[in-house]
Amino acid sequence: MLEEYIEIIKPYIIDLFKDDSSGHDISHLIRTMNIAVNICEKENGDKLVVGIAAFMHDIHRIMQNETGKFVSPKDSLPKVREILNHTDLSEEIKDKICFAIEYHEEYNWNGNNVDDLNTLILQDADNMDAIGAIGIGRTFQYGGAHNLVMYNEDVPLEIEEKYAEHTEDDPSTIHHFYHKLFKLADNMNTETAKKSAIERTEVMKEFVKEFLDEWNGIK
Repeated sequence: MLEEYIEIIKPYIIDLFKDDSSGHDISHLIRTMNIAVNICEKENGDKLVVGIAAFMHDIHRIMQNETGKFVSPKDSLPKVREILNHTDLSEEIKDKICFAIEYHEEYNWNGNNVDDLNTLILQDADNMDAIGAIGIGRTFQYGGAHNLVMYNEDVPLEIEEKYAEHTEDDPSTIHHFYHKLFKLADNMNTETAKKSAIERTEVMKEFVKEFLDEWNGIK
């Protein structure tokens, strides 16, 4: 059933995301959807709701690129509903999809206390695709798209209390690993995601160590 709805929605999503170069492209959406469905199977989430929400969760980023101003996931919901209206999904299902999209960036570990399993699974899936080998590639892709230097050695590398969501908060791409990515494994919502996130985090830590050794001429 999920696959049938994705086929209906896909042409609209491909058209929206065809020019993205920040790592929030169609391949990210597909990976996030696949991760989300896998988590749903083990955590008893709603695969239809979470799968579609995962496939549509970043529309606000495309709107943000077009306007040059911050756009929240909530601001994307009219466009989300416009696309969903091409399907025969019930209003109840559409509402659940929109809820998950609206709140998927509201992190409990920043004090927002989201209490909806589908939303928490979407959040985990999105964060899983931000870490590990894929996460390393996407982080540098995002930094390049936003003219962020790879590394600024004049700013200490420190784990901050709250993560930096927006590029302007990061002095460099490497700093983003410390400001957000290294924290994600400890803050996954589901046990399924936590296990995989630990392994992906080790991949990132090894990479950053190697990067800094090379940067400093040790290797």
